[in-house]
Amino acid sequence: MRRRAATSVFLATFLCAAASRAETLNLLIWEAYIDQGLIDRWSQETGVAIRQINFDSDDARDEILANPSNSIDLVVVDENGAHLFGKKGILETLREDNLPALADYAPEWRDRCAGYGLPYFSGTVGILYRSDVIAQPPTSWQDLMRPAASLKKHVAMFDDHTELFVPPLMLLGASINTSDTGTLKAAFDLLKAQAPAVLTYDYVITAIQDQATGKDIHMALGYSGDQHVLNDKVDRPGLWRYAVPQEGTLSWLDCVSVIASSPHKQRALEFLDFIGSPESAAANALALTMPTTSSAALKLLPEATRSDPEIYPPAPTLAKSQYQQELSIQSVQARRRIISTLANFQ
Repeated sequence: MRRRAATSVFLATFLCAAASRAETLNLLIWEAYIDQGLIDRWSQETGVAIRQINFDSDDARDEILANPSNSIDLVVVDENGAHLFGKKGILETLREDNLPALADYAPEWRDRCAGYGLPYFSGTVGILYRSDVIAQPPTSWQDLMRPAASLKKHVAMFDDHTELFVPPLMLLGASINTSDTGTLKAAFDLLKAQAPAVLTYDYVITAIQDQATGKDIHMALGYSGDQHVLNDKVDRPGLWRYAVPQEGTLSWLDCVSVIASSPHKQRALEFLDFIGSPESAAANALALTMPTTSSAALKLLPEATRSDPEIYPPAPTLAKSQYQQELSIQSVQARRRIISTLANFQ
């Protein structure tokens, strides 16, 4: 946690120093989460550069957004974050009159971004695994929470107060948004029992690039689409695969939002409209092997892409999924206390 806090302080300092460059937009985003070709095309057409600042957990992102001098212009937030930061006035309200691209997105997607974001990519949380080590695809959260003895110190988890609790809460048959003290205690017991098998609680895409630990990660908690990023990182196509456990999972939606206090708000809105257009959204989805939320972009994708279950999960899988909701302060605090203790049991 200290390293993450230090990183956030560095980013805040860096961004304040960079804020004077009027023709640069600062985009706070997950690593490898936008097609570089789109950014290059935008910069060539407009002369405006995009500086990407990467975070590796919702908590790290939220810490940056909470700093009023962060100099961020655009940010990728989950649907819960869009609602929360929108209510606080941190995010700009988006409508078709200031973001025409919204017209291509179905109301159910737009509603989940609460009027404060462009629906970006959707997906699930599941189990990432190395196919050369684990021949049989995992089918249950038990495969991650009670891994085989051969996987001891080869598991990567993710110390985010939402995603980390998805596996234990799904196994308990509980809501992933629960605030119930007894249920969170039961989830803690499962996480504590798993801890000796965990190599790292860093996000797997961050951890895989650490020379000290990356080669030893064989199974991880992650997002749909992460397998493609991991394969690119290790330069071995098809090595990493992804599975959604039979118990169900979190069905997530990311939104791209404009910071209300951005001094380059109009430019930020123009960039958001650019990446939200049918052609750009389709190109982005193909480049990242991710599911687009744009109805117009979907029609531009090859049939093979639209029918790929790793990209567009089948209905039975989605039927078992839950959406993220805003957690109570008490629930977030309890979850963070649990996370802070897990290293003691590794």
